[in-house]
Amino acid sequence: MSPDFDPAWLATMTGGVPHARVTEAWNAVLTYFPDVPAWPQLERKSYPESPYAQFSERFPGAVIRGDRLYIDREQGLDAALDRLFIAYLNGDTGYGAIGPDYAEGLFHLLENQVPFMQPMQALKGQVTGPISWGLAVVDQNRRPILYDELLAEALSHLLYLKAAWQEQGLRRFCERTIIMLNEPHLSSFGPGVAAISRDQVVTLLEEVLAGITGLKGIHCCGDADWSILLSTSVDILSLDAYSHAASLANYAQEVDAFLKRGGILAWGIVPAGDRAAAETVETLLARLEAAMSLLEEKGVPKEAMVKRGMITPSCGAGALSVELAEQVFALTAGVSSAMRSRYGY
Repeated sequence: MSPDFDPAWLATMTGGVPHARVTEAWNAVLTYFPDVPAWPQLERKSYPESPYAQFSERFPGAVIRGDRLYIDREQGLDAALDRLFIAYLNGDTGYGAIGPDYAEGLFHLLENQVPFMQPMQALKGQVTGPISWGLAVVDQNRRPILYDELLAEALSHLLYLKAAWQEQGLRRFCERTIIMLNEPHLSSFGPGVAAISRDQVVTLLEEVLAGITGLKGIHCCGDADWSILLSTSVDILSLDAYSHAASLANYAQEVDAFLKRGGILAWGIVPAGDRAAAETVETLLARLEAAMSLLEEKGVPKEAMVKRGMITPSCGAGALSVELAEQVFALTAGVSSAMRSRYGY
């Protein structure tokens, strides 16, 4: 935890944008999220920029064919696995480098082409988390690689290196960094859904989080078992508070402990979809206050939530139109400004 970071209801985003041109994407980021910008993921540019392919480089047996990513175990993976494990053991973060064809938004930054207009409070990056990646990416027989112990371990090692490499790059522009693990599939965890144990989930998450020395977080846009995420070493829990604030209130004791140790709640109170068109800053403020009241009624001090809150969209905006995405971003910035004013920041 960075003791000098005051979240102060600042706004940021999850990463995904619908813009086709990197300059337009960065312009939107800097317009709406100047205090905590995040490098934009150009999900519509090409398949390698999609959330799972984007972090697949140098994973043993990874094959991209058209709009499909899979792991071809028939290649013989021993040599590639050895290289990955050696890189991990040696702390070779360069092995986790992400190429420009996979993350143009990030490379636009790393090549010093982003015209930052004001000092930042933090600079945010992201990787797809090991649970979601491991459940979504399958081998040639369509079996999720998370169910293979060796490949699951290799995945956590690769994502560790990608998070660490990315963080090193971001620090060239801002001393305070945030790296988020995007974990949409954590809403699938549970009996009869994803056949993995709670211990395995925590172990894999912690192995990736260990590669992050700055602020680290997890984003889940579904209805998760929040006690699992809150039991990890994360500094920031990011959630779809528009749809799932009530489920978070079921874990009030864990939320209270998280806030007491300095944790930050990133409230995704702005719906990243068509419902945003019917919302205003005022309606979303009321919804956010109601969400905090649910926790307060169960014993979480409101003062603690007020001191440790941020504002985000509920999820990524990559599937939206540019017009709708920027409407979502404008609402997010508006709610952030209103909360800062309301609580004296």
